[in-house]
Amino acid sequence: MASEASPRWPFLRQLLGRTDGTGSDAMSARTRSLKARTDGAAVARSVCPYCGVGCGQLAYHRDGELLAIEGDRESPVSQGTLCPKGSASYQLMTHPTRLQRVRYRAPGASSWSDLDLETAMDMVADRVWESRRRTFVETTSDLPGHDPCRTGPNQAAEPVGHTTAVAHLGGATLDNEENYLIKKLFTGGLGMVAVSNQARI
Repeated sequence: MASEASPRWPFLRQLLGRTDGTGSDAMSARTRSLKARTDGAAVARSVCPYCGVGCGQLAYHRDGELLAIEGDRESPVSQGTLCPKGSASYQLMTHPTRLQRVRYRAPGASSWSDLDLETAMDMVADRVWESRRRTFVETTSDLPGHDPCRTGPNQAAEPVGHTTAVAHLGGATLDNEENYLIKKLFTGGLGMVAVSNQARI
């Protein structure tokens, strides 16, 4: 009777075989049939979006659905390791409360509304440009509190070319090329003097 039951009952197989119960004799037919959820899935290499370290990630997906995210052992940066934030990247992408549309609350409004991305970007661009136009300081004579009597009537105004009404806070995952373009556009093009980065906060 024991021999008939042994294929089905792991405990009996362990008793009869006098094993420690950690090998294949501890498995049932159901556990033998189990497969990893990533079995047969496609893999895409990615980089963790949380900080400037740039740890490598493997994103497993099938039929347009993200299945799992884990560390990339071939990454020269992280060699397969992820911090707690990087390990939670799957939840970042799939959590049901994740916002997937731009939310906007108009001045004085008590509720939020949805905006499409193009409309929101146009609104941001218009407001940045209007703030710059209204507050741009071309020369020292345009500075608030400028007193021409103190500098002398014959002293020429010096160029300033900046605005303090608009600031930029970059993300920690911006690479060197992106930061170069940001610096050229926001400092050189728009005249911003308040340019910082989230990585040091």
